[in-house]
Amino acid sequence: MPEKETLERAERDKEQGKSPSTQAGEFVREEMHHVREGKHGARSPQQAIAIGLSKARRAGVKLAAPKRGRSAAKIRKQARRDLAKGRSRNRRTSRTRSRATSGALRHERRSSASVRTVASNAQCCPPARTCFAAPCRNESGPYQGSQGPTPSGTKGGTLACSREALNHLSRNTPSTALSL
Repeated sequence: MPEKETLERAERDKEQGKSPSTQAGEFVREEMHHVREGKHGARSPQQAIAIGLSKARRAGVKLAAPKRGRSAAKIRKQARRDLAKGRSRNRRTSRTRSRATSGALRHERRSSASVRTVASNAQCCPPARTCFAAPCRNESGPYQGSQGPTPSGTKGGTLACSREALNHLSRNTPSTALSL
């Protein structure tokens, strides 16, 4: 069960018109604090985040389940179940199941929510940001369009969205091609 303070923060976010993911962030924050203070553990930062999102859905935050292809079918199914629980008013939890979950999490490590672990997970494999405004056809530019991969790892003339690449685009392409 989420703490009263967390529920109030999420409600305030909702009243201010903030997105469901922002509201759910309060529950994730609470879960990270629980792991850090030693209330229970988590196998990884992702598990702590998943527990927080599940709590948010069950508390009534209208956070949609992940789309197909973004996560496993089992996870999507559980998210839909959590949403349904959040919509219904019957909130009686099984004492046996609750104690079993708490007991299992107590055996997990506490370091999974440390600042260092969370930061290293956030920094590994950042998504490649590419700009598909116009291919680079100027052979003297910073990236040659058909001359192999660009710094972002893409091929076929797409440019990485860096300041240098955008300046190159603005100099060598008509202004109508740059309207994104």
